[in-house]
Parts: sequence; C-alpha cells; structure tokens
Amino acid sequence: MISINNLTYAYKKGEPILSALNLELHQGKIYGLLGLNGVGKTTLLNNITGMLFPSSGSCLLDGEITMDRSPAVMSDMFIVPEQFDFPKVTGQKYIKLNGSFYPDFDHQQMEDIMSEFEVDNTKLLPELSYGQQKKFLVAFAIATQTGLLIFDEPTNGLDIPSKSQFRRIISSLDAESRCILISTHQVRDLGSMIDHIIVLKDGDAIFNQSLEDIADRLSIQKLDSDSKDFYIYGEEILGGTNAIVPSKGDSIGEFDLELLFNGIIQKTEEINQQFKGVLS
Repeated sequence: MISINNLTYAYKKGEPILSALNLELHQGKIYGLLGLNGVGKTTLLNNITGMLFPSSGSCLLDGEITMDRSPAVMSDMFIVPEQFDFPKVTGQKYIKLNGSFYPDFDHQQMEDIMSEFEVDNTKLLPELSYGQQKKFLVAFAIATQTGLLIFDEPTNGLDIPSKSQFRRIISSLDAESRCILISTHQVRDLGSMIDHIIVLKDGDAIFNQSLEDIADRLSIQKLDSDSKDFYIYGEEILGGTNAIVPSKGDSIGEFDLELLFNGIIQKTEEINQQFKGVLS
C-alpha cells in the first residue's frame, strides 16, 4: 500500500526532521504512529499525502508517487488533520459536494456513524463545536472507503465519551481492504484500536512491530519493591515496579501501551534487541 524509501525532509535550511526514513505500510492493518511532540509525525503524514515534498527519497501509494497528487492517488486516500476549517455549508451540503470525489463513498455508513456520534448534519458546520466538527470529519473520512485512511491526533478536542465512541468505531471497521494510520502523542487514547506500533524519534522509526510479536517477545510484570528480577524498563508504583521483561510465554493480558512507549523511548536498543530476527 504505502512504500516510503529513504525519505528525508527539512524545513528551509534547518536540520532534517525526517532523515532517510524507510517504512512499509500494508492493507489490513491499523497502525499507531507514536512519538513525542515535535518529532515529525505530522510532517511524515504530510509527506505521505503529498502536501509536503521530500528533500530526497520518495513516498508511493500502490506504486504511484504521492506528491504528484494524481486523481487516482487523491481518490484513494483521506486524512483527518489535527487542524481544519469547514466552509459555511451544512453537513448535508458538504457530503453532496465532496462525497462524489470518492467512488466508493458509503452514504449509509456516514449516516450510521453520525447517528452514533449524535451529529446534526442539517446545521452549518462552522457553527458546530470543535468536537462535533471533528466527529463529522471522522465520519466522512471513514465513509470515503479509501484504501489509505489517516488520522492525525484524532482524539484532540473530544470528550471522554466521544473518545470511547471513536475507539469503538475504529475497532469495528472491516479493515481488510484498508490501511489505517493513527498518529498521536496521547498513547492511552489508542486503547485496543491498533495492531501495529511505529515509534518516531530523531527523524527515524526507532520501533516498528506488530502487537502480536510484541506479546510474543515482551511481558508486563508488577515486581515487588525487594525483587531482584531482571527487567528492561520499569516505572515505580506503590509497593514496587511496573516492568517490561522478556516474555517467557506467559500471558500479559491487556498491554500497557504507555509503559511500552516510555520503554521504547528510554531503552530503544534494549527493547529492539528482543526482536532480533523478527520482520516488521
């Protein structure tokens, strides 16, 4: 689906924010793109969608160069950006004007998601709250049925119930024919939506593994304060340490994604050492 080859990008004459980055993203997967603020997540998304041009290297969607923004490419990708503005039209009018650009636009799915989000599409979009506008755009994005679907900080501006609704909707999608990429620094908000993690740091993808492989190689354990057991990374909790340890085949239950992210940032080499021989 997406092939990123030696992609480098720098703003004006500054240091590259992305440096010789290589990534492959495939249909049938929901990726979580994680990283601290300012590491280049949005820059990468804008290069993928052809809104920024790389200093060197390339980004391809099904073999087509995305920065050429051909009709075939543009009709098969959609991004929900962190910041956006709507024209002064109703939701109904927006759908009529823009839905036709996407050959497989699903009007029934649009209605179903807006109903769950409780968004009134008869109102002028700029007059809706920011959260309601974002929910409308999320619904529209999903309904486009594009092969590539990208969300940049999708839960910003959403209240707690709306975040739960978003997670539920994404988790329920039939993603076999789609590649879904969710970029965020709010690691906890990803919940159980994703099945693959990519972490950006210092212009490169320092971690790129599926949750299945992570569960095979790593485990979360709560160690007593007097424990001498080895761990790769740990954070102090009441009475002990919440730790990432090499897996010994034991079940980890629901993985602590925030702990894993912190471990990857702080102990990159040690974490990656556990995945030697695993293809990303």
